[in-house]
Amino acid sequence: MLLVSGTAGEAGLTGTLYEPGEEPPSYRGAPEEGAPYVWVCDAFYEVESGGKPQTIGDRTLRIAFESPAPRGFPDQAAALSAAKDHVRTQFARLGVPESEVDITVERPDG
Repeated sequence: MLLVSGTAGEAGLTGTLYEPGEEPPSYRGAPEEGAPYVWVCDAFYEVESGGKPQTIGDRTLRIAFESPAPRGFPDQAAALSAAKDHVRTQFARLGVPESEVDITVERPDG
């Protein structure tokens, strides 16, 4: 399992990349069985009211989350590329330039 995280200002988003031999969560919308790599991550967007306040740079935004977006991939390189793109896209939805998003990839067990 790999955690792919993105941060910008005080806002952060972390998704999980399940590797071969690991069992990703099973729920409606999950990729078909047999995908060796499965990426699962929330998506977010700015809302006028409600949501959770987050500070990005000098702006405070209200952010709402969508359901996780599971996707299956044939290999780790494709999965990591898509995971990083997904994280960058979420911040772009809030007007954050790609250059301001710090992305890390880590294995939680060290």
